[in-house]
Amino acid sequence: MNQNYKTAIKASIEAGEAIMQIYVKDFAVDYKQDESPLTDADKAANEVIMEHLMPIGIPVISEENKQLPYEERKGWTSCWIVDPLDGTKEFIKKNGEFTVNIALVTNGVPQFGVIYVPAVNMVYYADAATGTAYRAEVKDTSADVEEVLKNAVAIGPARDDKAMRVVGSRSHMSQDTLEYVDGLKQVTDKEIEIVSKGSSLKFCLVAEGKADVYPRFAPTMEWDTAAGQAICKAVGVSVIDWGTKQEMQYNKENLLNPYFLVSYEG
Repeated sequence: MNQNYKTAIKASIEAGEAIMQIYVKDFAVDYKQDESPLTDADKAANEVIMEHLMPIGIPVISEENKQLPYEERKGWTSCWIVDPLDGTKEFIKKNGEFTVNIALVTNGVPQFGVIYVPAVNMVYYADAATGTAYRAEVKDTSADVEEVLKNAVAIGPARDDKAMRVVGSRSHMSQDTLEYVDGLKQVTDKEIEIVSKGSSLKFCLVAEGKADVYPRFAPTMEWDTAAGQAICKAVGVSVIDWGTKQEMQYNKENLLNPYFLVSYEG
């Protein structure tokens, strides 16, 4: 495996450890200008990740960094896109459904993604170029990455013969999403089953065969989705811009994502 990818996996696990040190305590919650929550765990995880990624020399877009103007970013051929703590609302609720997301994007397309779930010590990672994706239990968070990779098992999508499993969010289910689900009922004889999950774990559900489709018709940012898209791409699951019907792009002038659909057509 590419050494940069191993560094990203290690960074995600160490960031997860920093998150969990705060998770088990009482912690304060601040709010950004857009009213999204911010905790000390977001900031601590970001510091850990930046310490690992900055020496590589590839620029980083992180939710917790000051965003650079597009005039500077548009010349980048590659960049890391990072969410140090995705699912801060789930973190605050203490339901365990929060993640660390790190993706490497080249020419606007996610090539590698790692999603670490610190509450259950599980890491997902994938290389879109080789079409390989894995899940590994992190039995020792201080272990070398090579030890973690020994526990890896390949993942892939799968159909359910009886149900159409649709991923919904624990924290937000927009009217457009509800209408999409109603539309599915008109085109399939299968029972519609809603599978709820927080954070980027929604991508993992489709990528590992626990859901069939994930419609997201509500606001997200690039750091919410880049790692998940890389993992889906590696296993043949599409992440499509609902407006253009093309693969969702990254390092755009506006880092706000369009509405999108994650689906497995196999």
